[in-house]
Amino acid sequence: MASSATAPAATEQHQMSHREVLEALSGLLLAMFVAMVSSTIVTNALPRIVTDLEGSQTGYTWVVVATLLTMTATTPIWGKLADLVSKKVLVQTALVIFTAGSIIAGLAPSMEVLIGARAIQGLGVGGLTALVQVVIASMVSPRERGRYSGYIGAVFALATVSGPLVGGLIVDSPLGWRGCFFVGIPIAAVAFIVLQKTLKVETVRREVHIDYLGATLIVGGVSVLLVWVSLAGSQFAWASATSYALVAVGLTLIAVALYVESNVAVEPVIPLRLFRDRTTSLATAASVLIGLAMFGSTVYLSQYFQLARGMSPTEAGLMSIAMVGGLLVSSIATGRIISNTGFWKRYLVGGMVLVIVGLALLSRIDETTNLVVVGLFMAVLGLGLGATMQNLVLSVQNNVALSDMGAASSVVAFFRSMGGSIGVSALGAVLAHQVSAKVASGMAELGEPVDPHQTGGIPDLSALPAPVRAIFEGAFGEATGHLFLVALPFAALALVCVLFIKEVPLRTTVLRDDELAPVTTADSSGLTPADAGSVRS
Repeated sequence: MASSATAPAATEQHQMSHREVLEALSGLLLAMFVAMVSSTIVTNALPRIVTDLEGSQTGYTWVVVATLLTMTATTPIWGKLADLVSKKVLVQTALVIFTAGSIIAGLAPSMEVLIGARAIQGLGVGGLTALVQVVIASMVSPRERGRYSGYIGAVFALATVSGPLVGGLIVDSPLGWRGCFFVGIPIAAVAFIVLQKTLKVETVRREVHIDYLGATLIVGGVSVLLVWVSLAGSQFAWASATSYALVAVGLTLIAVALYVESNVAVEPVIPLRLFRDRTTSLATAASVLIGLAMFGSTVYLSQYFQLARGMSPTEAGLMSIAMVGGLLVSSIATGRIISNTGFWKRYLVGGMVLVIVGLALLSRIDETTNLVVVGLFMAVLGLGLGATMQNLVLSVQNNVALSDMGAASSVVAFFRSMGGSIGVSALGAVLAHQVSAKVASGMAELGEPVDPHQTGGIPDLSALPAPVRAIFEGAFGEATGHLFLVALPFAALALVCVLFIKEVPLRTTVLRDDELAPVTTADSSGLTPADAGSVRS
């Protein structure tokens, strides 16, 4: 075993230049682009998909939630595996899984098969999104990481801009919505080849203990509660035996998961000891709330443009540029400034304030709001999100040891995705309930018979008489604005969490000071912290 005194020298010897880092990241960012494009294309195509497959508002919600859930469940596992085995193999495996899910989704004959295929896609997306942060963290110091977070934000923005536009064109073309699932497959193949040639990063090798039981229990408990939120009030009453049973089962599974994580798992999927750190605890809480507010409200914007404003998928895609443009500008700008100064909290706080302002403004929209005004409101929200999402992960990475980097990064991503799953499901249920009630009321005023399936479904507006179409447009327009109002308190709570995070200037080394210092005691693996940080494959 190398002595701890030599660890710093070993670490310095393997510092990578900016060019080497970019070469290593090229294939990874391409893979991430594929994952992001698939999500944005599908979001824009969903109204047409659900109409074609005769789905409902609940089905619309679960096409999104299925991906978020499997992505959430597997993100910590991918992060843990990244601490143990080859990161290149992991990313390539995630690409293969994602491609398989895309093929099944493109051939799906029903909503049920499509939701299942989206769950498979989520397994791959979970790996791709988690591993980008992990690989960057293993190559560069937190001080330099802001620059690369800006690149991630740029890729995310490019994918979010191009996805709806390309998706809209594909949906409106002879390929139809099924083409949206196939378009990413050639790009995924290119990403696989590029990764094989360019990604060369270190692997920390130690005994592997993956907490599959903990991950299964966590996602099982959350899934049961999301099923309850999605279906209660429509498939069964809130105060019913079915409702009580689902809540009891969900809470029991989560309680058992907490017991397993704290007492049984050798290497828990969510290491509870990480939450002893105040920054990690507050950043994780903020991530849940941001995920809930962001995913829960923005995922229905495409539906708003197509169903409340009568736009085509292509036109709805063009409208997304406003929010993504703001996200792109703030993500790159704050990443550069943070890298230059080493200070990050002021931009995190400012970003959260803009998120709150953006949500408050968007809560005022309805089917008559001027589209330029809607675009400006979306740009404000985008500016806030761009300054917030990556920097929350950065604040945690700056505080944890290199050996915990994968687990800590994925924990933040895990809880943000979990918040997103809860938000999409809960706010989808709110949207479905409000639209159904408003349509039923409007139809009654027209003296038309009310079809329960019609009030809860996704209508084909072009096939409806003008008065009925106006009722649906008004219902979707007003209900969408209400979603942003519901999301607002969660963003405010996230701001409170961020305010209480203690700012620690970003360190300029990959390892913490205590990992670089000479240490005489060894951990349970027989390695000192410095040794653990310097073992290479």
